[in-house]
Order: sequence, then C-alpha cells, then structure tokens
Amino acid sequence: MKQDYLNIALLEAKKSAQAGEIPVGAVLVSATGEIIAKSGNQCEATHDPTAHAEVLVIREAAKKLGSVRLNECDLYVTLEPCAMCAAAISFARIKRLYFGAYDPKGGGVDHGGQFFNQPTCHHAPEVYGGMDEKNCGDLLKEFFIQRR
Repeated sequence: MKQDYLNIALLEAKKSAQAGEIPVGAVLVSATGEIIAKSGNQCEATHDPTAHAEVLVIREAAKKLGSVRLNECDLYVTLEPCAMCAAAISFARIKRLYFGAYDPKGGGVDHGGQFFNQPTCHHAPEVYGGMDEKNCGDLLKEFFIQRR
C-alpha cells in the first residue's frame, strides 16, 4: 500500500517534469488510507518559490479538512524535503513522512539543517527515507541531464 502512494507521487513528479518543473511529487493520505491531496512542484507555473509539492498538498489538505492540524495524515514525497517543507510538515503535525530519494545538497531532513532534530522543532513526524530511492532519484537525474 505504501508503495502505491509513492507510485502516485512519482506520477505527479513526472507531470511536473513534463511541465518544466523540477520533478518532485507528493501525496497526503488520511488515517483511513484516503488520498486527500496530491501534487507536483508548481514553482515555475505559479511564479511562487514556495510552491513545492509538499507545501501544495499540505495547503489543500488543510483546506479540505478545515484544520491546520493534519496529525493523523501521512505524507509521501519523491525527494527528501527541503528545510522549508520540513518546517511545513512539522507545523501541520503530520504523523509520518515517507520519501524516496535522499537530497544531500538541498535536503532538510537527513541532510542540511536536519529540521526535525533541532531543539526548536515542536513536532517531528516518524520518518522513513529511501523508499524506491532508485526510481525517484533516476527521474531527477534524467530531468537535469535533459536540461543541460
């Protein structure tokens, strides 16, 4: 089941790549397994540097559920979230984070500032990294090879 959600996130990432966006996709799932929101990056399309897939699904889910607390939800994302997205995940009180490829350069969970390990972090989700890491990473590598 978890792989199914990540596969949906990968489809969202592929749609983003086709639109000229950095191919990252995210899916937010309720405790019952219902997909509440899914999206890929939309920074270029919206001219918004905060329009990362994770932020977009958190915004949509909060609106749908009528709450800023998404404490029974799980987030699936194809790339290790950056520090901005890690902060949004923390503020939304997301229960579990599953991600695909690690991001040594821009990641904010296992790399960089390691947001959830900071004493100022009020909520840290359970984190499961490296899910289908090869497919998630290959999508990004292919995208950047084509751009160069």
